[in-house]
Amino acid sequence: MSRAHKFDVIVAFLSSARFLTVLASASIGVAAFAFALRQLTGWAGLITMIGALSLIWGFVLYAKRGEIEWTGLLPISLLAFVGWAMLSLFWSNYQWASLGSLAYWGGFTLIAIATSLLRDSIQLVRAFGDVLRFGIALSLALEIFAGVLIDSRIKLLQIAGNIASLGPIQGVFGTRNQLGVVSIIALVTFMIELRTKSIRKGVAIGSLTGAALSLALSQSPVAIGTALVVGVAAAVLYGLRKVRPSNRRFWNIAIFGTAVLIVVAGWVFRSPLIQLLDATKELDYRLNLWRRIRSLLSAHPIEGWGWIGSWRLEIVPYLGFRNLPGGAPSSAASGYLDVLLQLGIVGFALFLLLIGLAFLRSWLLAVQRRSVVFTWPALILLALIIASLAESSVLGEFCWLTLIVCTVKASREMSWRQAFIVAPSKPELPRTHDQPI
Repeated sequence: MSRAHKFDVIVAFLSSARFLTVLASASIGVAAFAFALRQLTGWAGLITMIGALSLIWGFVLYAKRGEIEWTGLLPISLLAFVGWAMLSLFWSNYQWASLGSLAYWGGFTLIAIATSLLRDSIQLVRAFGDVLRFGIALSLALEIFAGVLIDSRIKLLQIAGNIASLGPIQGVFGTRNQLGVVSIIALVTFMIELRTKSIRKGVAIGSLTGAALSLALSQSPVAIGTALVVGVAAAVLYGLRKVRPSNRRFWNIAIFGTAVLIVVAGWVFRSPLIQLLDATKELDYRLNLWRRIRSLLSAHPIEGWGWIGSWRLEIVPYLGFRNLPGGAPSSAASGYLDVLLQLGIVGFALFLLLIGLAFLRSWLLAVQRRSVVFTWPALILLALIIASLAESSVLGEFCWLTLIVCTVKASREMSWRQAFIVAPSKPELPRTHDQPI
């Protein structure tokens, strides 16, 4: 067998539908279980997995480059935000740490983009569904094992075994807030699977039950509050899809105005809401953390301190948070504040542009398109946007991968750049006497 023929065989194998299905599930799985994999294999093991997946996806993209329509596929807002984060390496106060973090973050970015380009929407929903089904089932099983069967902690995965007292639990996702956010994404995904009849009804109902149970047992005020917003948005979206197209613009404007009023009311009555969600202690910790962060913003307001992703408490300025009452943080506990700290006002504006345009596109697609699968990106993006108010997980690993997948999919279906594509002219056929003039 010649070398060229061997190469063609490898390309055919890596481009096959079955291999791409497995590769997409493996990529989403590594991102979802990043914490557990890091605990089990160390940083070296996880980085090796990310590197291997990046190389494979890079080769697949090269092999299928002629089949991909690139125009309008990668939104400029995403490219601008990622580009600004990479440029921060030049003014970072901790350049080697920034370089390592950008390489790690860039691996997830490449994987997410490649997965979005080579998988259609229903294939992505199925891949996310399979991974999250396994993750939630494994989390509940380990929590039952730790909390009921052996009544002891699983130190390696930091599982406290609190399920016997109905939580809080965290499963294999590191924190209860992360389990809660993952459970919300899972609930939306499983509902889409049920509506599209992608899996058996019994499996879908069992999956929804497991996701709802894990969300409740997480006892995460952040996730529970986010779930309420997403639930209301899902009901509104269902109603909008039933409205006649000529009336949708009016209802979209009315809904937007109502959402603004709800946000204002939520801010005015924030104290009773916090007490209702039993989040007073957690909020006190976050407010103390945010006050300290605000004192650092004035040092580099425009460009930020430089990209770091998850905080490293052995370097300045994060060194000063090691003795924070309530425990040393690994982030700013707010995606927006973390971006402002690391990338400054410019990065913050680009991030708002990224998530704003992505959500607007996905919402319009969810309202206009008949297939229910188009509602998945809109609801997932809303969950990430709301959760980012009190969590920074959107900036890394699974939530970042999910954000890019939804963003690229929305851009692919609704991009202003596609209007400038000139369709190839068709050759004029000779006219016969049977053809009308």
